[in-house]
Order: sequence, then structure tokens, then C-alpha cells
Amino acid sequence: MLQRIQTIWLLLASLALLSLFLFPYVSYIDLVGLGKMIFITGEYGSVNNELIKNEGYILQVVSTIILAIIPLFTIFQFKDRKLQLKLIYIEIALICLFAIWLFISANATLSLINQHVNAQNIGVGFFLLPLSVIFLTMSMGGIRKDEKLIKSADRLR
Repeated sequence: MLQRIQTIWLLLASLALLSLFLFPYVSYIDLVGLGKMIFITGEYGSVNNELIKNEGYILQVVSTIILAIIPLFTIFQFKDRKLQLKLIYIEIALICLFAIWLFISANATLSLINQHVNAQNIGVGFFLLPLSVIFLTMSMGGIRKDEKLIKSADRLR
């Protein structure tokens, strides 16, 4: 059924992943003193208070879209709760791998100017990945409650 609480959690997880397009996951100042930001779509530099794309990351864009579609697909698998749980476990593992990939790519970009990813240059985008994992675990709780409710109803029959 689509009106269950796990639908809201899965939708919020998908929205959190899609909001990676809006927020940078790393902001830093290069050697010249210009502010730069790394989004999922690429690396942007600030020139005359305008963002100009320096480099594009098409693979990260495609990966983010796929990661955001999986929870939406999971919503419509409401008849098979075991499949929903498997998809959520896979999604959490993929988000963890994606976070590692973002960290490595940001560190590689920053190492060109002798900097590293630290608490001073982390953007909002890095916090959206754990937020989506939290939403996915909340949806797992809703699916497990549904499973428990179905089993108890089957015992009454």
C-alpha cells in the first residue's frame, strides 16, 4: 500500500539524494585566492560573483540519478516486502560506496593545491548522504512493522 509511512521515508531519501544537485559537497579557496566549489555536476569557480564550470563530472551525475531512482522504485514494490528490504540494504551499501567515491574525488582535486578534505571545507552535500541513509533505515522500520502486522493477522486466520 502506498499510504504507509515507509513511502514518506523512501520519498525523503530520494529527495535528499536529488538535492545533491543543489548543494556543493566541498567548498575551498584555491592558490590564487578564488573560491571554488565541487558539486555533483562538476567543479565550479567564482568569477565576478558568478559560478563558472571548470570541470564536469558526468559519472557522478548518472550515479546520483540512479541512487535517487532506487528508493522511488522501492516504493512501488509494496507487495513484496522482502524485496523492499533487499533493495534498501543495497541502496545503503551503494550510498556508502558513493560517499567514499566523493571523498576520494574531492581529496584528489584538493591535493592538486596541497589541501585535503577537512571540517573547514566540507559542504552541505556531504551531510545529505548520511541523511538519506537515516531515512532509508526509518523506512526499513516501517516495512518490518508491516511484516509483523501481516504475520499476526495470518495467525488469527
